[in-house]
Amino acid sequence: MSDDRRVCLTGLDTSVILKYLINEGYTVVAYLGNVGQDEDWAAVEKKALALGAERMVIDDLQKEFLEELVFRGIQCNAIYEDQYLLGTSLARPVLARALVRTAQKYNCKILSHGCTGKGASRITSPNQVRFELAWRALDPSVSIIAPWRMPKFFNRFQGRQDLLKFAAENNIPVSSSPKSPWSLDANLAHTSAESGILEKPEVVAPKDVWTKSVDPLDAPDVPTKFSVTFKAGIPVKLDVEGGETYTNSVELFKKLNEIAGANGVGRVDIVESRFIGLKSRGCYDAPAHTVLRLAHVDIEGMTVDSKVRSIMAWIGNEWSQCLYNGMYFSPERELLENSIIYSQKHVNGTVNMMVYKGAAHVLSRSAPDSNLYSEEQASMDTLEGFSPEDTSGFIAIQAIRLEKYGAAKIQHGEALV
Repeated sequence: MSDDRRVCLTGLDTSVILKYLINEGYTVVAYLGNVGQDEDWAAVEKKALALGAERMVIDDLQKEFLEELVFRGIQCNAIYEDQYLLGTSLARPVLARALVRTAQKYNCKILSHGCTGKGASRITSPNQVRFELAWRALDPSVSIIAPWRMPKFFNRFQGRQDLLKFAAENNIPVSSSPKSPWSLDANLAHTSAESGILEKPEVVAPKDVWTKSVDPLDAPDVPTKFSVTFKAGIPVKLDVEGGETYTNSVELFKKLNEIAGANGVGRVDIVESRFIGLKSRGCYDAPAHTVLRLAHVDIEGMTVDSKVRSIMAWIGNEWSQCLYNGMYFSPERELLENSIIYSQKHVNGTVNMMVYKGAAHVLSRSAPDSNLYSEEQASMDTLEGFSPEDTSGFIAIQAIRLEKYGAAKIQHGEALV
């Protein structure tokens, strides 16, 4: 088979697309990346091969996902529109890069995905944008097939009945159980639910939407305590009350998901702005990620200069925008990331926390290597190293422009009083 008819296809629910491409004369290498979702991987491989895929490649990307994307997001306190911790956005660069590696290994000149043209993955959704922008940066020589945007494909499969008919004709096994009335996405960092009934923002999200956390009202009546240790802004150790210690990144994150989720922490129900400006509702369940971001913000208070923190707030917002809008493989993200890494050189310390009834709380913190916080200078019981007289000069200097501002207001008949 010529390389120009070899396709590397990604996506879990792509059985029809897989068979369709084969029927169209393509050789298909099916690909899935494990970023922490709960799947029967053996069954997935068996099904793909039975449908005619040349091979089914499944990579364990959990460590790469956490250490290169999620933890970098924690370092810059990444957040989108004040609430969304970017769980889906963070996974896309890892998956896109892994697919390109697989395509290159098996001489596939075409990349394809199963993002649909309707529902939560409609063309206005960022997911198609994220994948395709990443692929074009990673390997500009490849071609891209997006079946749900091809008239020949979407005119043939206009609804569920068309898909079921094709599946029956081609012996494609399909689930007989009804799907949830919303679209789901899951990885280590979070689970997300959108579309379907959730498109009505006035409707309370059903309990089944939340899969990583219990209802805060049903959480234990006793808090769970633990500590998180950071090195260069990255969580490197989790100590749980009772003696358990975790230092492996994946094990640490999974345990924190378990602890925080069991206490109802990490739920966010928001209406967010899509890349092109449309609004969309999302329900995100991110227990561990929520706790780690809070802990990191706190330890920065001990270890990062105030002016640097102010600049980093802007950098973190810009980095978040890059991730959300599919611009991870871009010069601006690289520039921002170098600043992030530099800012975190001295972010070392431990944060003691507890989770209880849907909330995470910081109890105390320590940063032995930092000289920014001085107990003596902060104390109200001593004047050591500080002269009260210095304050008079400081206030006088700061007041110069404010006095001129007040005088100008009086001059123009706009007195502030």
